Amino acid sequence: MSESVFSQIRKAWTLPVIVAALGYLVDIFDLVLFSMLRVQSLQALGLHGDEILSAGENILTVQMFGFLLGGILWGVLGDKIGRKTILFGSIALYSVANIANAFVHDVTTYAVIRFFAGLGLAGELGAAVTLVSEILPTQLRGYGTMLVATVGLLGAVLAGVLAHTFPWRIMYIIGGVLGMALLVTRARLLEPGIFTRIKSQAVRRGDFLSLFTSRDRFSRYVKGILIGVPIWYAVGILIVFAPEMARHLGVRGEVSAIDAVMWCYLGVAFGDMVSGTLSQVIGSRRKAVMIFLSMLAAMVVIYFLLRGIPAWLFYVESFILGFATGYWAVFITIAAEQFGTNLRATVATTTPNFVRGSVALITPAFKVLRQHLSIEAAALVIGAVVIALAWWSIATIAETHDRDLDFIEPI
Repeated sequence: MSESVFSQIRKAWTLPVIVAALGYLVDIFDLVLFSMLRVQSLQALGLHGDEILSAGENILTVQMFGFLLGGILWGVLGDKIGRKTILFGSIALYSVANIANAFVHDVTTYAVIRFFAGLGLAGELGAAVTLVSEILPTQLRGYGTMLVATVGLLGAVLAGVLAHTFPWRIMYIIGGVLGMALLVTRARLLEPGIFTRIKSQAVRRGDFLSLFTSRDRFSRYVKGILIGVPIWYAVGILIVFAPEMARHLGVRGEVSAIDAVMWCYLGVAFGDMVSGTLSQVIGSRRKAVMIFLSMLAAMVVIYFLLRGIPAWLFYVESFILGFATGYWAVFITIAAEQFGTNLRATVATTTPNFVRGSVALITPAFKVLRQHLSIEAAALVIGAVVIALAWWSIATIAETHDRDLDFIEPI
């Protein structure tokens, strides 16, 4: 990496980027809590064996429906009211929900509260990417969103370290308290000038349905979503259900969901740093994503080929798999750059949450395929489909690396 790249990264490390990055760190901390605490929390509620897998799938699906609805809610509000506003509202909601999760005593209540946690978590990343993209100059935009994602994804590592020390109820309280503490850091944030200029204009803002009334807008929107689905397939299926996958693959030794998620997200953080920097250096977001999609396809195959490996090697594999999915920030930046200021928050917020929410489709499909195929074959079929669709999308979407974002989407 050249000195000029380091210099640009330092310039991008501004107050809005720092605040957005810390907010996303807490967002990821709270997001992965259920994935990490699934087994021990459900055991504490009296579930055993296959009941834990089934209930875990159902709660995860409910949480992802919260992401879907929250993505629309916060995205529309971000374009109508302001980017800063939803950064306050979303963190308050998911912080309260996580504290409430510490006091559940049955699966139904657990699922309901995870729905509201998903609803709140849905607003964080899209608003952060939109705000950073609009505040930073074009040549620093990619570095800014890369820093937000890289720092934020380390929240999973922090959660993994603490989860080995504290009981699952205390972990939910810690997540909620961290979120509440971060609220005060957002008081000094200002709305981007690009957004404040259009607030006084007679422009339709945050019109979610307009994304479906034009073939061009709909195409850009759907492609933006499909590019990111393989990331959540890898995390939501191969990593979240790592203990069950490891048993079917004959992994020697016990595989912990906490450690699998932690090592995967550490890989994602490094991957985001590399992919974000790569997209800036080569001047192409599309090429950077293509390189990482190729790595991801290879790692999915390797994941199922390596049988009978020791648990420590499975964690190494989880780290590399996470690294290959580390184009999260680039993919969201691509989606945000595709649309004008009057729709940008709507798109940037709904896109990653529709990707996360794709688990609500992937998980039931996984359950259905498991009735006819082995668990490995079912996961491979789903992986092949989502990666192929992502390849088609990134190959046909417009390059936006140097695009000036000061424009309005004609509706």
